[in-house]
Amino acid sequence: MKIISLFSHEKALIQKASRGDRESQRELYEQLAPKMLGLCQRYVRDLHYAEDVMIEGFVKVFGKLSEFRFEGSFEGWVRRIMVREAIDFLRRRQFVVYDEEKLEDAIPPQQVSDPFQLQALEQLIEALPEGYRLVFTLYAVEGYKHAEIAELLDISESTSKSQLYKARRQLQEQLKKPSLQLYGTH
Repeated sequence: MKIISLFSHEKALIQKASRGDRESQRELYEQLAPKMLGLCQRYVRDLHYAEDVMIEGFVKVFGKLSEFRFEGSFEGWVRRIMVREAIDFLRRRQFVVYDEEKLEDAIPPQQVSDPFQLQALEQLIEALPEGYRLVFTLYAVEGYKHAEIAELLDISESTSKSQLYKARRQLQEQLKKPSLQLYGTH
C-alpha cells in the first residue's frame, strides 16, 4: 500500500512539474540531483563540468516532462537523459578517443561486494582512458548493450566491444599488481 501511495505522489508531482509548477520541479530536482550528479561525474570527471552537465540535463528533463508516459521508472528516464547529455558534452569537447581495434569477445566481469574493494575498483575505472571508461561505464554500470552504446557514441558495435575488452584487460592488469590490495585485508 505504501508503494502505491509513493507512486501516486510521484505521479502527481511529475504532472504538476510538467505544467510548470516550480515547487514540484524543485522537489523533483532535490530528490534526484545527488544521484544524477554522481552519474554525470562517472562520465565527466571534473566536478564543475559534471554539475554543468547535470543542470543542462535537468533543463532537458523539465522541457520534456510532458513526454514521460509513466511506463517504467521516472528515475530511469531521467538517467537516460543525463547519460545522453554527458555523452553530448564529451563529444562537443572531443574528450573521447576510441581505439578502433576489433575484438569480438570480452572477458566476463568479476563480482565485487566489499565497499573497500568497490571504492578501489571505482578509482581504477576512473583511471582508464576516456574511451575505455565511457564504454565500460555504459556497459558494465548502466547496463547498455553494445548496439545501444554504438548508437549513443556514434561508433561501431565492434569498437564498443573492443573498448570494453581493453578496459577489462587494463583493469585486470591493475588488479594483479601487488601494490593494489583490492582483494587483501583492510
